[in-house]
Amino acid sequence: MRGDTAVGAPGGDPRMKVRLFAALRELAGSSELDADAPDVGTLLADLSERFGPRFDRVMEVGTVIVDGEPAGRERTLGPDDEVALLPPVSGGS
Repeated sequence: MRGDTAVGAPGGDPRMKVRLFAALRELAGSSELDADAPDVGTLLADLSERFGPRFDRVMEVGTVIVDGEPAGRERTLGPDDEVALLPPVSGGS
């Protein structure tokens, strides 16, 4: 892990924690970062711009969890929210 990384508007005060798992963690080079975004859609756009098209493709089918609950792109975010980004999971037996 490279340590915490800030994402958001330049000069902004990054406040919310974003946790990344599996392939997303590998693409970002970190398992956790701080971010500042008004909603999930903006957060994902900012992260996709920063980490590239592969990150974007994974999150198109991944899941966003905010404070323990699944969240859509329209979900507003606050300074104390904890966001988890999960890539799609496959399994079977």
